[in-house]
Amino acid sequence: MLIEEIMKTEVQTLSVDQTVQDVFELFEKQRIRHAPVVENGKVVGVVSDRDLKDALPSRFTVSPKKDAYEKKVEDIMTKNPITAHPMDFVEEIALVFYDQQIGCLPIISNSKLVGFITETDLLYKYIELTGAHQPGSQIEIKVPDRSGVLFDVSKVFHDKNVNILSVLVYPDSSNRANKILVFRVQTMNPLSLIEDLRKEGFDVLWPSAPQMNE
Repeated sequence: MLIEEIMKTEVQTLSVDQTVQDVFELFEKQRIRHAPVVENGKVVGVVSDRDLKDALPSRFTVSPKKDAYEKKVEDIMTKNPITAHPMDFVEEIALVFYDQQIGCLPIISNSKLVGFITETDLLYKYIELTGAHQPGSQIEIKVPDRSGVLFDVSKVFHDKNVNILSVLVYPDSSNRANKILVFRVQTMNPLSLIEDLRKEGFDVLWPSAPQMNE
């Protein structure tokens, strides 16, 4: 999946000569937590809610608060932010968020801002891709790490006429020779399906046997 498929294209932006008061009002009105800063058509920084909080005085301070709200965006923004391209893969950008511990990325094409993506956008897309927002059941199966094993497991679902919403594959931390397959299936009662999986010799980790018997 490409970034252009999930990025926001209607982006609220700031300029370097706006004030902290402007940032506060924009964030409150648009209910956002990040905004890119644009100067002469180019992204020169980003401002986050954390930058805003750091710029504002504590409610317990006795010093005047007016000066804090008159600070310029240029003084509180993160300069030279990391950017991405619309044709970058979502998985690669998610890794950038993780490695750099950032909360947003301006999306640039031909030196112009064309979109914006936040960690919340990535989270929502993850939920959609895994089918967690749809009614269903989750089944975890330990399988040997060999070619064709996913097909073998999927055949059981096919024979039971159960629709698969998503599949995730994880390494088995206790044994590198195995993989963990996590299926999200479109059924609220997977008991007979799990029984057939076990009859075929598959190691079903979840739901566990004690819970199935309750």
